[in-house]
Amino acid sequence: MFTAATKPLSWPITVKVPMLVVLLMVIVSAVITNRVLARLADTQERHLEQLAAAYLDGLSTSLTPSVLREDIWEVFDTLDRSRERYRGLNVDWAVVTDGNNRVLAATDPTRFPSDRTLAPGIVAQFPGAGVELVEQLTTAYAARPLTYQDREIGHIYAAADIRPLLQERSEVFATLALTNAILTLILAVIGYCAVRRMVQPIRILTLHLDRSTQGPIEPIAEEVVGSHGGEFRRLFTRYNGLARAVNEREELAAKLAEEEKLASLGRLASGLAHEINNPLGGMFNALDSLRRHGDRETVRTTSGRLLEQGLAGIRDLVRSTLAVYRDDSGRRRLIPSDIDDLRLLIEPEIKRKRLTLHWTNDLSGALELPAARMRDAVLNVLLNACEASPEDTAISLRAVADAQAATFEIADSGSGLPPHLKEYLEQPDTAVAPFGRRSGLGLWMVKRLCQELGGSIHVPEKGDGGTLIRLVIPFESRELKHVA
Repeated sequence: MFTAATKPLSWPITVKVPMLVVLLMVIVSAVITNRVLARLADTQERHLEQLAAAYLDGLSTSLTPSVLREDIWEVFDTLDRSRERYRGLNVDWAVVTDGNNRVLAATDPTRFPSDRTLAPGIVAQFPGAGVELVEQLTTAYAARPLTYQDREIGHIYAAADIRPLLQERSEVFATLALTNAILTLILAVIGYCAVRRMVQPIRILTLHLDRSTQGPIEPIAEEVVGSHGGEFRRLFTRYNGLARAVNEREELAAKLAEEEKLASLGRLASGLAHEINNPLGGMFNALDSLRRHGDRETVRTTSGRLLEQGLAGIRDLVRSTLAVYRDDSGRRRLIPSDIDDLRLLIEPEIKRKRLTLHWTNDLSGALELPAARMRDAVLNVLLNACEASPEDTAISLRAVADAQAATFEIADSGSGLPPHLKEYLEQPDTAVAPFGRRSGLGLWMVKRLCQELGGSIHVPEKGDGGTLIRLVIPFESRELKHVA
């Protein structure tokens, strides 16, 4: 199995290009070395054949009269003189025989005694006429027949030591291999430095793109842009333009979202004022009754009860509002009553549009979730559900929790969520807010809160029409929180 580090395709380009240079250099050097050695071998063989032919030609001219007379001593003398004259051939031994392959003389009389037939095994090593190189045995064999008046009167057999030639080939091979290795290493280093310099702008761009995932997109410094020319300068310039545009768009989205939040708060405050004004009217009526008929026991009892009910209603509304919009810097954990308080806050919208509210809160105990941010997210979706639902219809909320996460489902009876908003909510990597729709900004705030809490948003199909939005928020890890 290959790991990422052993897969060549996963290597950085600063490594792949030098490795490609090394591979090409090895291939080229292997081809060149093979051709040079082949050419050297051909040249050596040709020169050896020419030198051996000259040696044999000289011997045959000098030995023919001596062989005819079978003058053994003259033959010995001729072989000795030729050995000194053709020292460059490096003759190991030479043998002269008569027509019956009987040895007349040899440079090594001990190995080849005179007046004995030359062994057939030795004769078989020689070509019919010419030179044969046996590199494995480091020996070259040459033979030439002696003729007189078209009659074969004998043979010359010679063996030359070719180890100096083979050593020369080895030295040439070692020189080529060392030279190619040095050139390959130098070109690999040059290739690495050149490619590293060439991809430096890509590394700068990659670094800035990585940083953009952690916050606002950071433009490339002008001095860095100015230090590059051509295509990379244009690329950096366009990237900076894109960064500025995206940052401006995010700032605009944040401002519009804040305005949307303030507008929602204004609508909520207007509804709350209406809800507070009703019990206040009843309370003033009760006070007026007390002033006029305070001496009656029944009037005092009834007026006191009306005053207590009115004050309790106002107290509950104020508490719910404070619970949602107060500063929660202490990161108080979410409790079931935090969600139930939202029912009072959307009550004005429910009454205004004569909606039916189905409320199911199955949460229990303190949950590892930030109370204020969760209330803010759920309240935004509830207000959107109220706004999207026609009059005399219904909306619902269902809150449940398991061991890993809490789930909040808010359903309305509207015309359904547009596809582009559904895609925006469900795709975690879609960062561009859907401008152009007032509800989109509230959903943008909800999505941002869910992303910051590590949660997700799902918009499943709702069979009876309308929209169902499901928020799934995982619980925070207490151990990680304490470590941080």
